[in-house]
Amino acid sequence: MFSSRAFFSFVRLTDPARYRDYNEWHQLDHRPENLLLPGVAWGERWAATADCAELTTAPAPEYSGLDFVAMYWFRDPAEQSVTEWSALGERSFQWGRRPELSYVERPFLGFFSPVKGYVAPRVLVSAEALPFRPNRGIRLTLTRVKDPHGLAAEQAFRWHDTVAMPGLLAIPGVAGGWTFSFLHTQRHATVPRDGGPDFPPGSLRLRLLFLDEDPVRVEHDIRRQEAAWAEDGAPGPAEELLLSGPLRTIIPWQDW
Repeated sequence: MFSSRAFFSFVRLTDPARYRDYNEWHQLDHRPENLLLPGVAWGERWAATADCAELTTAPAPEYSGLDFVAMYWFRDPAEQSVTEWSALGERSFQWGRRPELSYVERPFLGFFSPVKGYVAPRVLVSAEALPFRPNRGIRLTLTRVKDPHGLAAEQAFRWHDTVAMPGLLAIPGVAGGWTFSFLHTQRHATVPRDGGPDFPPGSLRLRLLFLDEDPVRVEHDIRRQEAAWAEDGAPGPAEELLLSGPLRTIIPWQDW
């Protein structure tokens, strides 16, 4: 596996007038410096545009009204890669290059273990190459697993692997996806107020679908499929939905 550690950040702007400022900072300063690190395999960020927000379900109120979701993949040795990445965050603060701290809140900052990757039969690249393949957006689903090592959880995980993911990959516009299991919340001196609560390892599950057609159109098809599964009682009682919805890829300058 090309990466044994992934990081997700949920971002909300406290001042909507700084939307362009945040995009400029992240895409022209923050992300390039992060991608330069040898331990960072890849990093990307997506926007919850107005049309995507209308289709987002957030039973957990702390995750409502998000503006962006960012993620990074780390190469092994993961601990060393994350340490170097965190050190860059502190250096950038000392350089005076963290202007977003005055108008951004991050209700979730978490590290995950990648569980398994999938690609649609029509997609020629491997699951490991999928994150590097251009996309038009993502569909993110975050759930809380009530008993991470209980029998119901194992049954739900098997259903996701053998039924849900093959069914989702058959939907036009779904290029592939990855599942992730929660490790721990990020606690960083540079952003001491952010990150959200701590959760036990394995108690959160995240599914990321990579889309190569319009995210809003694909979302409607995904919802129809999920509604059909729900009528059959799937995936069962093991998981509680926290957040689900589409986000769009950000084109520099054009989407700022």
